[in-house]
Parts: sequence; structure tokens; C-alpha cells
Amino acid sequence: MKLRPTPKTAPYYFIGPTFILFLTFMLYPILYSFILSFQKFNAGSYEFVGLKNYFKLINDPVFRKALVNTVIYLIIQVPFMIFLSLITANFLNNKFLKYKKIFKISYFLPAVTSLVAYSLIFKLLLNTDFGFVNYILSFFSIPQIDWLNSPIAAKLSVILAITWRWTGYNMIIMLAGLQNIPKEIYEASDIDGASPIQKFFRITLPMMKPIILFCTITSTIGTFKLFDESYILTGGGPNNATITVVHYLYNNGFRYLKFGYASAMSYLLVLFIVAFSFLQFKFTGGMGDE
Repeated sequence: MKLRPTPKTAPYYFIGPTFILFLTFMLYPILYSFILSFQKFNAGSYEFVGLKNYFKLINDPVFRKALVNTVIYLIIQVPFMIFLSLITANFLNNKFLKYKKIFKISYFLPAVTSLVAYSLIFKLLLNTDFGFVNYILSFFSIPQIDWLNSPIAAKLSVILAITWRWTGYNMIIMLAGLQNIPKEIYEASDIDGASPIQKFFRITLPMMKPIILFCTITSTIGTFKLFDESYILTGGGPNNATITVVHYLYNNGFRYLKFGYASAMSYLLVLFIVAFSFLQFKFTGGMGDE
């Protein structure tokens, strides 16, 4: 058997290392964790327990709390962030705006900031006694807010943090979509006497529908995978008020060593992501034009 590459076999030599890495570090863990989700560690070995892990999840109050928290983040933060990204992108797309590069870098910079680093910075900023935010509020005679230890304020803190982190990322995508809208459409609307608000709702929004849907779905997936902010900023507290599904999954897998239970949770999470993505496609008519 000759191992020397030929014109027919050379492509397989090039993709071979990537394919081996994919099988080893992607496909194998996915399949193994799926099998593990039907097992439980008992007396030094794993035993098959069928769907018990999944039924246990349904009746787990902490998991339900984590799921509710994650959905709250999704419902509040994602629409607000998408709206803010679109408005910011529309602002940067203005041909009369100067120093566009500086604005683009400033808005996008949070997206390349380390998740751990920015979570720690927000934890310092929102400190009840010594945080900069409460220091600023004191100038307006506003009482100190216990940002990280009050259930509602802690949720708001997480929402503010992830909005700051990801708005610029979605803004860049929105801006690329805006720049692909033919200028002739806006010029024709100017001739017809359309106002800026009319052009935004009659031209910009309909033409941006596929981009908005894409950003919404990717943001939905990202929100369901939310971990760093819950883990570092609030520790999931107070009393699991801010814990997310992935945070609870991490606790079960790497703190309590319940790998079978954590695996079942991960696959249930995948089902939720698929369901929410499907609903978004369904209610928005998909990526294409109607």
C-alpha cells in the first residue's frame, strides 16, 4: 500500500488531521455524553437507569428555577439588545457621521473582552458598599442598591452585564446588513418625501428581517449557554435567584460529580434551544422574504 499522496488522495491527507480531531474531541464526547445521560454512578461503576435522569430533572426544583431564570434573561435581554444593536448600527450607518472607526471600535471592544475579566469588573462596579455605580447614585441622593444580593437587582445586574458584552457584537452584524441595502431604495423614498421614521419602518426593518432573525437566534443560543456571569458575578445567588441552566449543569457535573445527571441536563437544554429557535423561525416566517 502506497502512502504517497496522489492528486486523488491528496485532499484526504489535508482534511485527515481535522477529521481525526473532530471525531476525537467533538463527535465522541457528544455520543458518550448521550449514553452517559442514561446512566448513574453507583458503587464505583456506572449502571443503566433508563430515563430516570430525565424524569428527575422534570421534578428538580433547582433545575426549574434555573430554567425560569434563563428564560427571563432571554425574554428581557435579547429583544432589548437586538433593538439597541439595530439603533446603534443605524446611527453608525449615517453618512454624515464622523470618526466612524472610533465608534465602531468602542462599541465592538466589549465583545473581545474576556468573559471572566469583564464579569469581575462588573462585580467591582456593582459592589454595594464600595462600587462605582452606587457612588454615582449617591450624588443624586439615591439610596444604595444591593445589586448582587437582592433577587431582582441581581437579575438586573446579569442582564446589564450581558447586554454590555454582546450589543457591539450584534451591532457589527447589523451594520453589515444595513450597508447591503441598496442606496437606490432610500433615494427613491427621498423623492417620494418619506421621513426618516417612515424609511426606518418601511425600508430598513423589512430589509433587515433575515439579519435580525439571525442575531436573535444566535443570541437565544448564547443566552441558554449563559454561565460566566451567573458563576462569577452572583454565584447563582441569592438563593438560586440568578442561577442558569449551564451553571446548574456545571455544579452537578464538576462539583457533585453527577455526570450522568449533568449529561441528561445538557441534552434537555439542546431540546429547549431547538424548540425556541424553531418558534422564532415559525413566527417570523423564516429567513426568506414573505
